[in-house]
Amino acid sequence: MITSSTGRGYVLPLLLLILMAHIYPLFAQESNAESVLTGVADKLAARDYAAALALFDSLSPSDAEITEIMIMKASVLNMAGRPAEAKAIADRIVSGQPTNADALMILADAAALEGMDRERRSALDRVIQADPKNVRALTDLGNISIGSRNLRLAANYFDQALAVDADNGEAMIGRATVYRYVQEPRNAEQLLNRAIRLYPQWARPLHERARLYKGAGFEGYALDDLDKAKALEPENYWIAIDRGTTLLDLNRKQDALEEFNRAISLDRNIFLAYVYSAGIKNEAGDYSGAERDFAELARLRPDYYFAFEGLGMIKMKNRQWAEARDAFLEAYRQAPREYTYALLAAVNWMRAGRQADPRQFLAQVLRTAPRDTLEYTMLRLFHDLSGDLEAAVQADGEINVEMKARMLFYLASYYDIRGNRTLADRYYLMVSELGQFAGPEWQLNEWILEERGLKL
Repeated sequence: MITSSTGRGYVLPLLLLILMAHIYPLFAQESNAESVLTGVADKLAARDYAAALALFDSLSPSDAEITEIMIMKASVLNMAGRPAEAKAIADRIVSGQPTNADALMILADAAALEGMDRERRSALDRVIQADPKNVRALTDLGNISIGSRNLRLAANYFDQALAVDADNGEAMIGRATVYRYVQEPRNAEQLLNRAIRLYPQWARPLHERARLYKGAGFEGYALDDLDKAKALEPENYWIAIDRGTTLLDLNRKQDALEEFNRAISLDRNIFLAYVYSAGIKNEAGDYSGAERDFAELARLRPDYYFAFEGLGMIKMKNRQWAEARDAFLEAYRQAPREYTYALLAAVNWMRAGRQADPRQFLAQVLRTAPRDTLEYTMLRLFHDLSGDLEAAVQADGEINVEMKARMLFYLASYYDIRGNRTLADRYYLMVSELGQFAGPEWQLNEWILEERGLKL
């Protein structure tokens, strides 16, 4: 298997150079293969995979059937995100050459692209059987083992890879990652320092050392490494994310927001940057910006119910009761033991229409709620539209201060909806006095106090 000196997988221009040196004797004298391969290298350097693949079609039938050329084409197909076609070519090769490590690596790469972990591991195991010193297969197996949290096995694979090639960057980083996970930071740092010295133009060892420093509480050193990594690889989404979280740790929230915005500009379809961006904007009072981010989160990760919580809260602040209701209903659907969402859905449902509208929904919720809890009592209050005195007495005797504050918010909301603003305001102030900042109820309560000019 031919890899780069850092072990970062196929470097096809290097493959092409080796092919030019070793397989041209296989070409017919009138072959155009040399110019084709040179053109492929140029297109790959420009990441124009479609154009590179088109050039393979201009090879003669005999040249196109040379194993090394087929492997190159399959590699480009994987790069172009066409693993099924790459696999078809590799399968042809392996059927005649079952120990061809390069073709087996094509199968492993294709399986990785398709998310077929078992097939990927099987192909890599076959590579090791055919070529026990295949560094790339060993490092890939090490990384798979890290993903499955089998750190001892991962360490074994990386150690084998380093025994073959002590300067392999991927193996050094993988072994350093294991050291970090097993709380051996000095060993991790030594390997990463070596990788950085050997490959000063490679961002990844700097990025990994930044993670090591950040985890150890050295955010300043981490930021220095991330600044250098960013300069080397400005389009790396995960460097932007880690730089943003490090800036957050340093309480540089505006700088962090700029970095999360940069991450979003790099890839708008990964949800993580929106989580941080929405939180910073919400805290800073940029509710329209936070609303946009929560909406994007809900679109990208419809199973992430915190996105619907944030969206519902801002809709509620804007008095968009029906939209808020729908957001909290979706959050409750995904987290059916979070009765906060059921209560918030009921509050907004009542504000959006008739007070009895959520009764059928609440009847279903009550079937699952533990009867001996204050949450059950409050759900029953909104279902029955009576029993407020019992709820008030039970809330007053609640030992858990956080639960007490949260449920008093719903008691205040109940009185608000029923038209008793005096009692509502009294309970809103009691929520604030308890000073419990967890849960959405606190922020909603503070917004109401601010809107009404109420102060303790």
